[in-house]
Amino acid sequence: MEPIDIPILDGPPIDGNLMEIGNVGTCNAEDDTADIERITHHIDNMITKVVELEQKVNEVEQFFLTSSKRINFKGSSVVKDKDKDKHIINIKKQQQDATQREAASAKRMQELMRQLSTILRQITQHKWAWPFMQPVDVKGLGLHDYYEVIDKPMDFSTIKNQMEAKDGTGYKNVREICADVRLVFKNAMAYNNERDDIHVMAKTLLAKFEEKWLQLLPKVIEEETRRKVEEAEAQSDIQLAQEAAKTKMARDVSNEVGICAKQKCKIKIAFLGKYRR
Repeated sequence: MEPIDIPILDGPPIDGNLMEIGNVGTCNAEDDTADIERITHHIDNMITKVVELEQKVNEVEQFFLTSSKRINFKGSSVVKDKDKDKHIINIKKQQQDATQREAASAKRMQELMRQLSTILRQITQHKWAWPFMQPVDVKGLGLHDYYEVIDKPMDFSTIKNQMEAKDGTGYKNVREICADVRLVFKNAMAYNNERDDIHVMAKTLLAKFEEKWLQLLPKVIEEETRRKVEEAEAQSDIQLAQEAAKTKMARDVSNEVGICAKQKCKIKIAFLGKYRR
């Protein structure tokens, strides 16, 4: 947050002009009118400043009211005032860190997808994989009730296209791929009788896939856990930065209120010094 740098009063400093009002001497009506206008101008400026300070106070209060639920990360949900300044995070640095984390996470996920792709290649090279390589030819095979049984058709060519998509429509993580692989075989098992060859082939290949998936699963869980921790840390940093910024604003407002109080006293002294008889 940028430091607050709003002048308390516009025009000449009070120490000069306002205190001159109290000079001993004979004052005519024109001098009195000019002095009153000058004091009125300073008072109007002070009222404007007080309104601005009230708005800032309301903003600080609203922030801490709406953020009463603190992120409990690493066992701590409260940040001591003396530590807040340490957590003022530059916005550009935050963005750079977030970009770096996302890039690193995406790279790790791509590696997991590569390993899963190796598993799929092993499955699709099996001698029983041929019925599942392309979409089911519903019309050609005369499967008139296929879409009554199967809600979402799936096959390995569709999975491959999704894995290779570059337009943002592809898979975001390995679990999405895993779900579609299972769907390929479960669709075949759901539509075909358990004694049919297609059902047996699908069941056999599904078992082989699940066996290989279990070998990859620990790495998947590790990556998912790491991503959640990083997201929690990033959110915690943002929360701390917001708290630090609002705390600084509160200090600045407090300082400006003190300055306003001093200016008020100076105006009062200047006014009484001239007009008290």
